[in-house]
Amino acid sequence: MKKITLLATLLGLVACSPKIDPEQEANTPLQLSHDLQQIINSDHRSEDNRSRDVYRNPHQTLEFFDIRPHHHVLEISPGGGWYTEILAPYLRQEGQLTLAIFSEDSPSEFRRNLNRNLKQKLEDSPDIYDRVQLSVFEPPVAMELPVPTESVDRIVTFRNVHSWMGQGKAQEVFNVFYEALRPGGVLGVVQHRAKNSKEDQDPKAESGYVSQDYVIAMAKKAGFRLEAYSEINANPQDSADHPSGVWTLPPALRLGDENREHYLSIGESDRMTLKFVK
Repeated sequence: MKKITLLATLLGLVACSPKIDPEQEANTPLQLSHDLQQIINSDHRSEDNRSRDVYRNPHQTLEFFDIRPHHHVLEISPGGGWYTEILAPYLRQEGQLTLAIFSEDSPSEFRRNLNRNLKQKLEDSPDIYDRVQLSVFEPPVAMELPVPTESVDRIVTFRNVHSWMGQGKAQEVFNVFYEALRPGGVLGVVQHRAKNSKEDQDPKAESGYVSQDYVIAMAKKAGFRLEAYSEINANPQDSADHPSGVWTLPPALRLGDENREHYLSIGESDRMTLKFVK
């Protein structure tokens, strides 16, 4: 009799449980969403940024880096905030997004402009970006990350390794990343990929392209283990050998109208996507 009574009670609870309205679920506010694809498709992202999804594959890339809504994620040198637009609402409720931006006193006018535009983006949409934290990380001057040692779940950096190599600070940067990540934490790296070997790598990476083996070697020297690599962001049409380096291709198109259609047909650069674990 007791078993029958218990079963009846459970059935009653199930019957009385509120049903989830699919339409209501679809209209969940962006800042409350854990649905990466919903965020990626959202009109808070500019049409220009969304047009690059075909080359940058944000959903597959962030899934590959195993980023979850409760994580503390440190995005290094976010530029104009292309990935910030996706990460901020994804992490807003349960996690934390910290942006390591350039210094206000950066000697580079380009970088100062990036900072100003990014801050304006955050201020214009407080319902999405109000919980984003800003900090400064700009090799070679500001080399300390603004987080406690072993406190971050994920560090992500997109197309920045060549800049640190140009400053002669790339190995130090990887060392700093290792210190900031908690044990088991992930470093996700996307970088323009050279065709040459590690031994032939220009140490200053003036073309913007870096050998995949070279990046892996720096990460391993810092203490990381290569967990996996992916061809998510590969572009076999890119020869990685252009008159103005990677900036010959879109979105920079540094040569202007010279062979413009040809470079547009290639698309954005061939990129390695590497997942390292501490």
